[in-house]
Amino acid sequence: MDVYSNWEIFASEAFGTGLLTLLGTGVVANVLLPKSKGFNGGWLLINFGWGFAVLAGVYAAFRSGAHINPAVTLGIWANGSEDFAPGIEVTAWHGVVYVTGQMFGAALGALVSYLAYKKHFDEDLDPASKLAVFATGPAIRSYGWNFVTEVIATFVLVFVVLMFANDPAKLGALPVSLLVVGIGASLGGPTGYAINPARDLGPRIAHALLPIRGKGSSDWSYAWVPVLGPAVGGLIGGLAASWFV
Repeated sequence: MDVYSNWEIFASEAFGTGLLTLLGTGVVANVLLPKSKGFNGGWLLINFGWGFAVLAGVYAAFRSGAHINPAVTLGIWANGSEDFAPGIEVTAWHGVVYVTGQMFGAALGALVSYLAYKKHFDEDLDPASKLAVFATGPAIRSYGWNFVTEVIATFVLVFVVLMFANDPAKLGALPVSLLVVGIGASLGGPTGYAINPARDLGPRIAHALLPIRGKGSSDWSYAWVPVLGPAVGGLIGGLAASWFV
């Protein structure tokens, strides 16, 4: 019997993913938006901001096992695990609940981030920079190679996260946070490292719907890359992790 109801799973993942995207898109807004205190803070500030955003999201979503990422949910399924989290059986329906909660939370977190930086979004700025607060985009647009980059980066995330489950030190969320910082610093350059379909698609939908002054296009022609790339990387990471345990 499941320890938590579907509603509790949904709420846990939504709240955790919401905090992830609130703090993650928040650090990008801090660096990119004019007149912000962190304006021009640089790539490493963004890397560490996203890393600590993961830390907050993981602790907030402890009830559901803190996937806060559909790629992690897919990786656990591909790994052959019996449970998504202690007391939550791996089933198709539970998978839908996880991913729905993650997508909803990601969009909501981006909305709150927009509200926090509303006056800064009102300033004149290149529309691409405003979109970059919400969603990833490639440094060099090459859909195939951008896809490959997202697959590789997400493979590293999911494979190592599943290996952490075997860590006798029990360091909790901190190693995951530092792993995300490392992925951003090393593999994030080509695509901005979505490594999470919800992290990109939820805020991109928010960008499309919000009345952001001078926002321009939401770049839907690229949107499939940060969704399918991480999904494939998560599946491969889950399969590979099953060979090491």
